[in-house]
Amino acid sequence: MPQRKISSLFALAAGLMGWLLLVSGFSQAHAQTAAQNFPSKPVRIIVPQTPGGASDALARMVGQKLSEKWGQPVVIENRPGAGGNIGMDAVAKAPGDGHTLLMSYVGSHAINPSIYSKLPFDPEADFVAVATLANVPFVAAVNSAVPVNNMKSLAAYAAQKPVSFGSAGNGSVNHLLGEMFNTASGAKMQHVPYKGAAPALTDLISGQIQVVFTSLPSVAQHIRAGTVKGLSVTGSKRAAAFKDIPTIAESGYPGFVINPWFGLFASKGTPASVAKQINADVKKVMEDKDLLEKLAALGAEPFETTPQEFQAMLHADIKIWAAVVKSSGATAD
Repeated sequence: MPQRKISSLFALAAGLMGWLLLVSGFSQAHAQTAAQNFPSKPVRIIVPQTPGGASDALARMVGQKLSEKWGQPVVIENRPGAGGNIGMDAVAKAPGDGHTLLMSYVGSHAINPSIYSKLPFDPEADFVAVATLANVPFVAAVNSAVPVNNMKSLAAYAAQKPVSFGSAGNGSVNHLLGEMFNTASGAKMQHVPYKGAAPALTDLISGQIQVVFTSLPSVAQHIRAGTVKGLSVTGSKRAAAFKDIPTIAESGYPGFVINPWFGLFASKGTPASVAKQINADVKKVMEDKDLLEKLAALGAEPFETTPQEFQAMLHADIKIWAAVVKSSGATAD
């Protein structure tokens, strides 16, 4: 090959390498600037469930503390519907700058891909995992007039009389927990789906249904008031605020352990530096004594991960819950 041609190729390669380094340097500088300037305007946290549940409560508690830290308003926006898909879709289509966040949990983010045959977004590719907030145990609760005091007596009662359990909708964690208990105990409880956990709880209190499997924060005040009875929690240990309520495993169903995570996601395209910054800020506010006391009162426990660990956990949970959904036969279509 002629020397002149070789020299030209080297010059071209050197120029290309210089351009790539320039672009890389610009991208890194831009990402660092984005993180340093975040937030530059009010932040929205979209909650894809109705007010009153665990997602809503956590978003409002954490949002208030983040607002104080950031010096910017943090607006909580409830967009319920379609098992959380409406709110999730809104975040998926928002600008990827970290100023629109999704308050999500294992139910909508890890279960919906198996419940719905078609989603308007990809639960992994269209979101950036930012920060886990807490693990929140669910609880099996019955109307105070139902003559049972533990899970074994509930199974026996359901074998003798018609029993209905309410949920936040087809394919929700609430629904799947009821079906899992039916399978584990041999009970034949009838599922009644609602548009959210709150209306299911209303019908439980009024006696229209006999049982719900719901997040502990959403029913804590009613358990304390005695309007409903908490029979067991689904976590691996008893909730600190309700030590008299045993776990389902303790109640005779070993291996029945579900302790859903709740956390924040950002839209696709959000710089990793911004996600890392939000993660660090969330970690800081989660150390607030007042916030920790409120979490404990609801039966929730702080749960900390890095964005990378959170993303990996979501990927694994989608596969785990796909098997549960297949076994239950649940569908939302």
